[in-house]
Amino acid sequence: MSQNSPQNSRAQVRRGRQFSNTKKKGPFRRILKYGLILLGALFIFGAGLFTYYAASAPQITRSALTSDNSTKFYDTNGKVISRLGSQNRDYVKSKNIPRTLKRAVVSIEDRRFYKHHGVDPIRIMGAAVSNLTGSSLGLQGGSTLTQQLVKLSVFSTAASDRTLKRKAQEAWLAIKVENRYSKSQILEFYINKVYMGNGVYGMQTAAEFYYNKTLNHLTLPQFALLAGMPQSPTLYNPYKYPQYATKRRNEVLDAMVKNKAITEQQAQSAKNTSVKAHLSKTHAKARTSEKTSKYIDSYLKQSIEELEERGYKANSGLKVYTNLDMSAQKKLYNVSNNDPTIAYPNNRFQVGATIVNVNNGKVIAMQGSRKTKVAFGLNRAVQTGRSSGSTAKPIMDYGPAIQYLKYPTYQPVKDTPYVYPGTDKSVYDFDNKYPGTITMRKALVESRNIPAIRTLENVGVPKATSFLKNLGMTFSKPLEIQNGIGLYISSEQLAASYAAFSNGGTYYKPYLINKIVQNNGVTHTYKSKGRRAMSPATAFMITNMLKGVMNSSNGSGTAAKISGLYEAGKTGTTQYPDDYLNKVPAMSTMDSWFSGYTRNYSLAVWTGYDHQFKANSYVTSAQTTIAQQIYKNVMSYISQDKPNQDWVQPSDVVSTERGGQTEYYVAGYPGTVTDNSSNQTTSGYTTDSSSSSAVVTQPRGSESSSSAESSSESSASTPSEQKPSGDGGNNGSDDNSSSASSTDNGGNDNNNATDNGGNTTNGGNDNNGGTTDETQ
Repeated sequence: MSQNSPQNSRAQVRRGRQFSNTKKKGPFRRILKYGLILLGALFIFGAGLFTYYAASAPQITRSALTSDNSTKFYDTNGKVISRLGSQNRDYVKSKNIPRTLKRAVVSIEDRRFYKHHGVDPIRIMGAAVSNLTGSSLGLQGGSTLTQQLVKLSVFSTAASDRTLKRKAQEAWLAIKVENRYSKSQILEFYINKVYMGNGVYGMQTAAEFYYNKTLNHLTLPQFALLAGMPQSPTLYNPYKYPQYATKRRNEVLDAMVKNKAITEQQAQSAKNTSVKAHLSKTHAKARTSEKTSKYIDSYLKQSIEELEERGYKANSGLKVYTNLDMSAQKKLYNVSNNDPTIAYPNNRFQVGATIVNVNNGKVIAMQGSRKTKVAFGLNRAVQTGRSSGSTAKPIMDYGPAIQYLKYPTYQPVKDTPYVYPGTDKSVYDFDNKYPGTITMRKALVESRNIPAIRTLENVGVPKATSFLKNLGMTFSKPLEIQNGIGLYISSEQLAASYAAFSNGGTYYKPYLINKIVQNNGVTHTYKSKGRRAMSPATAFMITNMLKGVMNSSNGSGTAAKISGLYEAGKTGTTQYPDDYLNKVPAMSTMDSWFSGYTRNYSLAVWTGYDHQFKANSYVTSAQTTIAQQIYKNVMSYISQDKPNQDWVQPSDVVSTERGGQTEYYVAGYPGTVTDNSSNQTTSGYTTDSSSSSAVVTQPRGSESSSSAESSSESSASTPSEQKPSGDGGNNGSDDNSSSASSTDNGGNDNNNATDNGGNTTNGGNDNNGGTTDETQ
């Protein structure tokens, strides 16, 4: 047959097509081949890594699975002050756990619980997709109920521990638990272990706490609430956040419908029930029942919040070592509640106070209430919804004036009629008098408002705001000139800022926890890393003037004076708005403060009423000294065994005698600074040439040293604009109008200056990623 026959031609065509198809399919087959090889390699690598991590997994015992997982808190001497929930838990066996609760827990936490063997690949894939698409954060979302039990039993719940290694070990241990225990036992362990808020562990104990009933007497909506709480027991607290608790309960009900545990009609009926219905008004299973509980209530609550801020949960079996000085705490509690030498007007009169070690920032005691517990409400020691009054003057007016303008303590300041620029609002002093030109020392000692505002005007609000930022205070809106006589800060912030005056100018962020030991033995220690907030000269000169607040016959804080003790301090009161003055007795105030310090401790005290605009909720002139009396009684007690040392004059501070008074100025700045604040005529002042360290005369009309350096990070807002965060917002106040005014002179001040302050937060960020963490 010829080579060119039709048959040969067709064969060649077929071979050509086959060759062509082979060429076309080749690249795809190679990609598939290499892809399978890569997947195989990744599988082998993943299996090897899993095996490696699993080999180093901790042991898990029945004891660990059944333990209450409570967190223990210790004071500064290493003594246990609280075991959250440990002695209050009622363990319930599986046979006594209602079927409805089991179904609720499984439906919301792990729908495939009865189908997997500790690890659910389908759930993991779903979580992976969520993480890749950004709908979930970090390595989370794929844990089965068994894995959650393992995490609660042997691992930390800190966010920093959500690692691949930890997830691998968690999965391996979950598989081991599933091989050793039945599903019924695992569910029993979980229901008895989970943290349910308010120091309560286990759902049986929670039923008694929240409803004063045992589990077998609860209803469907109550089961649903309890089943949903472990995810975020603080947020889903029905007492404090009923709106979030309702949303979470309804999510559980919907999950039960989807899991065919209940019908749509049953779910709807349960949703129609208020989440606050039948909540118990008494709490037999509240936190610890120890004798110390009433003393440490405020401190413990703040410690728990700080623990959570550091990335931990209270249901982690932790050992938390705090800076609490139990002796100081008991004294502060007793003075605030039961001291017979202090004439408290009634049981509604409240106290918020904080004691800080001036040399390291450790909060050694805190009182957040009087005659009430703060476990379910406002911790007044850290609230920022009340104006600090004239306690703001050293940190916003005169401190910056020395720091930036080099004011001497004898700086002449004008106490003459003053109107806030751009307004018709006048500023008044407590006595409605205008003594004319006086020294800065006299203005601060007598707590006169007009010189303080004029001084702030010379410094400039941006500079003053920068000074405050160095003391750990940032604000949500720009501060204004009115804030020179009132800042919205807490007693904790105030005590920490005054501590910088005491120690020579270093700011330490206040903190309560110094060490956390996880149940696997990993330890993190914490300290506050001090930062320079002002010069030693500024700290010394402010302190020297603040001594006169307590020592001088004209001082506004003489009721706080402790005989023989080297100390300094400042009073502060806030007046009612102008349109409310006729509704309260003359000289009444809304708030009364005293903040004082020694070389060892700084103590800030706020007193007043939660609802200052309700009937009979004003602070009388006589009652403004209560804050001073609290300070005096507590500071004298905690100073008994401490060195009583005076402050040492820095080498760059020069002393001079002027008018029989020892005054001070910074070396190299011998003159006074011209006051160029608004509404006044600038004039020069003559020095006392007879002094041993005479200073030169400042010529009339010389240039002001005021600066207007900007700072975009500073701000403030009126209380009405504040958003409560936890318990530290403006809770409990009916109306804290921005027209509230700052007055001060031992309770006898009366001015009409507008305070326009706002919410504040401590600066600096804590880092708990290492074994030692420094609080900035």
